[in-house]
Amino acid sequence: MNTNRLFCVVVLMLLSAILGCNRQQTVAASGVREASDDVQAPRTVSRIVDCTFDNIKFDMADQATFERTLLTPKIEQLFGQRIRIRGYIFPTLKRKGLKQFILVRDNLECCFGPGAALFDCIAVEMEAGKTAEYSFRPVIVEGTFGLNVQEFNGTIVAIYRMSGENVE
Repeated sequence: MNTNRLFCVVVLMLLSAILGCNRQQTVAASGVREASDDVQAPRTVSRIVDCTFDNIKFDMADQATFERTLLTPKIEQLFGQRIRIRGYIFPTLKRKGLKQFILVRDNLECCFGPGAALFDCIAVEMEAGKTAEYSFRPVIVEGTFGLNVQEFNGTIVAIYRMSGENVE
């Protein structure tokens, strides 16, 4: 496994651990912060937009720093919308009753791998009273899509978030 791929695996595992812990304690303990300009528009429409990871992809040079101006107008229009997207739950130690998880483009057996690009993962936090179960098969997640820039030690590790309503 090359160094870049190993780094990506470690970062996604840390992000999974962070989402699975009490957020306030994690911020104090690990230095992870959430950007103040994060966007989550109020839900106004009950229509669900079918999306793929290709719909939330944008051009970003290798080693470039993420800036919101990189996002396309079509991506910006998805923020605050209810979407349905297919992907894989990044493996965690917990199998049932997941309140948070990372949804990734592929199952780590392909060329993309974990953390290959910021647009290849979504931090999903299930709505109150709802949970998901881990599956090695692809899942379909429905919920409200948003922007939530997450940093770890000065490196942006995730930008998308979703308030999960349903996982099939």
